[in-house]
Amino acid sequence: MARSIIKKYRYSNGHLSSISIKKLHSSTNFGHRNYSLYVNRVLKEVVPQRGISSRTLDVMNTLINNIFECIATEACNLMYFRNRCTLTPEDIQRAVYVRLPGKLAKHAVAFGSEAVNRYVHS
Repeated sequence: MARSIIKKYRYSNGHLSSISIKKLHSSTNFGHRNYSLYVNRVLKEVVPQRGISSRTLDVMNTLINNIFECIATEACNLMYFRNRCTLTPEDIQRAVYVRLPGKLAKHAVAFGSEAVNRYVHS
């Protein structure tokens, strides 16, 4: 991760003093979630003897955030096209079918529906 140092100057007691602030440039600083823990857990369930590098985790995190953003944008567009003010699960399912290819969309909708049902009935 790239780091940059930003210097700010503060005027106190008649003197200028510099304040250096380190700022990390990562996806988590822009309001995106970090899915690294979940990617590690799934990897350990599938292949317990394998690991994953931090660079690969960053790539996976970026991929997940991009897909989430695309699906959310498409769901909002579908909501506006229907002249609704509330985002419904049907909007999200349709957005998944539009954004993801064939079988992947079917599996995503099936697992998503199952997760929502488990959450509602728990």
